[in-house]
Amino acid sequence: MNEVLIALGGNLGDVELAFFRARLLLRSELVDVRMSRLYRTDPVYDKPGATVPPDPVPAYLNAVMRAGTFLEPQSLLVRLFETERQLGRVRPAPECSPRTIDLDLLLYNDSVLKPEHPGDLELPHPRMHQRRFVLEPACDVAPGWIHPVLGKTLRDLLAQLG
Repeated sequence: MNEVLIALGGNLGDVELAFFRARLLLRSELVDVRMSRLYRTDPVYDKPGATVPPDPVPAYLNAVMRAGTFLEPQSLLVRLFETERQLGRVRPAPECSPRTIDLDLLLYNDSVLKPEHPGDLELPHPRMHQRRFVLEPACDVAPGWIHPVLGKTLRDLLAQLG
């Protein structure tokens, strides 16, 4: 059994319902699911090349699921993207545009994967340690999980953000 952390985010439509439906759609791939509280956050434009949209973007709801899975990382990522599509997410979309749901694979055991090509899976998620909207809910379900590259617990990474 592999242990994973998956971030959930969204700011379009009934996001709480989308989170619930995502969990239902993934029930055959994920076991022992523990869900964080929901956090309301302002949009963050921290991806390289991201531009702030001209119109205001609604606040996001964010959460993190901790679960077990027998899927390999790439297969799980494919299922996450498929689940997003089933819930109305359109890819590709402009960076930071409103979305019904966003599912990001944050951590997979203590795996470290470096992408060979743009868009390939990278583990751990490359910006998770810089994002309060990821670390706060992650600490609800996995505060002692050690980031496999930085060697610090998620709790310590959150504390570093101040």
